[in-house]
Amino acid sequence: MMAGGAPRIILETERLVLRSWLERDRDLFREINADPKVMEFFPFRRNHAEADALFDRVNAMIKEDGLGFYAVELKETGEAMGFCGLAPANMPGIFPSETIEIGWRLATRFWGNGYITEAAAALIGHGFVAMQLAAIVSFAVEGNHRSTAVMKRIGMRRCPEMDFDHPRVPETHPHLRRHVTYAIVNETALPGLND
Repeated sequence: MMAGGAPRIILETERLVLRSWLERDRDLFREINADPKVMEFFPFRRNHAEADALFDRVNAMIKEDGLGFYAVELKETGEAMGFCGLAPANMPGIFPSETIEIGWRLATRFWGNGYITEAAAALIGHGFVAMQLAAIVSFAVEGNHRSTAVMKRIGMRRCPEMDFDHPRVPETHPHLRRHVTYAIVNETALPGLND
């Protein structure tokens, strides 16, 4: 559903609901896209108009095919904290067109509670079982140890042969260009490849 209606629930975990975005989440979405700590490894921050446009695009994508960066809601309070989702990697020339990535972003006040690890682990299972994905990738700036730690905790493996210089990061930010890649394959679809 779009931001004005009932949310589309993707899945639930012990503490979390992963769902489409609601209008009441817009301020949180603006916050996480402008916060210098959250966006430390990105070459830009989004103003309100840019964040709103992305909010609407992400929600339309979830409505269209069920893929996207879903709102992560804390069951205890009903509050959105950030996002975690499965989406097309959209990196032509880097990954094949059908490549699906897992990504996340969380407001700093919720860091350190394992929420993203919980959400991402559940999404890996959902992607492999419900969506029958063959593999899922994730990538981050080489020095983004918080994100790569999550990748390791959810069972992803480093794939140095797939590391790349991000084509959408300006050369004026050389320390943000190099990205490391992690991946996990669906053992049901491709047995033995995670060994």
